[in-house]
Amino acid sequence: MSTRRQLLSAAAAGAAVLAASPLLATAQDSGSLMPTRGKPGSGPLPTNAPVAGGRFRPLSRIGLGGVAIGNGFAPASDEQSRATLQAAFAAGVRYFDTSPWYGLGLSERRFGHFLHNLRPEEYVLSTKVGRLLTATDSPPKTMWAEPSPFTYRYDYSADGVRRSIEDSLQRLGVSQIDIVFIHDLSPDNQDMGERWAEYFEQAARGAIPELTRMREEGLIKAWGFGVNHPAPALRALEVGDPDIFLLACQYSLLDHQEALDNTFPQLAKRDISVVVGAPLLAGYLAGRDRYLYSGSVPAWAPEKRERITAVADRYGIDLRTAALQFAAAHPLVSAVIPGARTPEQAQANVQSMQVAIPNEFWETLRREQLIAQNAPVPSLA
Repeated sequence: MSTRRQLLSAAAAGAAVLAASPLLATAQDSGSLMPTRGKPGSGPLPTNAPVAGGRFRPLSRIGLGGVAIGNGFAPASDEQSRATLQAAFAAGVRYFDTSPWYGLGLSERRFGHFLHNLRPEEYVLSTKVGRLLTATDSPPKTMWAEPSPFTYRYDYSADGVRRSIEDSLQRLGVSQIDIVFIHDLSPDNQDMGERWAEYFEQAARGAIPELTRMREEGLIKAWGFGVNHPAPALRALEVGDPDIFLLACQYSLLDHQEALDNTFPQLAKRDISVVVGAPLLAGYLAGRDRYLYSGSVPAWAPEKRERITAVADRYGIDLRTAALQFAAAHPLVSAVIPGARTPEQAQANVQSMQVAIPNEFWETLRREQLIAQNAPVPSLA
């Protein structure tokens, strides 16, 4: 049996075991799961239709983000991470996003251990540039649990970008990277502080023209910014020709008005699509008491989550399913990339994209002013 068939067979067997496992009723512990509720839909997972002459978009509209596999918030084993990737692929996920930052190289290594057994045309892979890793016996204190033994420094120069991509290819063990995001070059990056404007100028002279050349040379298919704040993404429009942005923490079922009114319209003028990072707000919309990456839940969030959950209960669906489908419904969005620490979580994210949500659910959220009146929503035919 070929390596690829072995992977698919193992993933399918694991999926069958998981399907028979009881789902956890709460989602507070590491690896726990909010049960999927609702009527399963029919047909394939949503995809993006290729547009002749248009900017590159990943084919799959449901992807897998690499924060948890890089030991974000809690550690995971290599075996568990591989099983998670297998389960995602078996369920139909074909877009994978990682970064040198996630686990200080750990996420890329784990993604690569799985992806290198597949053909490059079978998936889309994105990673990031902006930090260069150096081996050390005393890694810095970061958000990563049990990271790889590396320290990092910021480098948005042309040479830094080339080196970063070469290092990523080595860690991943694959032949190509499809999308490259300039990472965390943003005023909300406290580690960078006020130097973000200085680093942006370095990127304007180095990373941006270098990635443009790499796209023109066919070494990558697309580039953009991967940031948690809209300012650097919009500023990039003034100095470059990006294809796609990974906007984390900016478009979710709970918080989306700013992106709808200001960010998305400016990107639409340039035919730039959006990958929605943290569509579940780092677990908050999957039942956890953790909101994004700061650790503090905004004062307004619990009541709004409770009210949306109550409406979801009325229509027999779960909050995670509503959140993922909402984030994917905007026509500018080319993919949503929830993270997963376990095979069960990876499966559940895909299942959520296949639930048939009644149109009346979205109408109720609008009527009760729980989503913006101008927010696109999924629609049952």
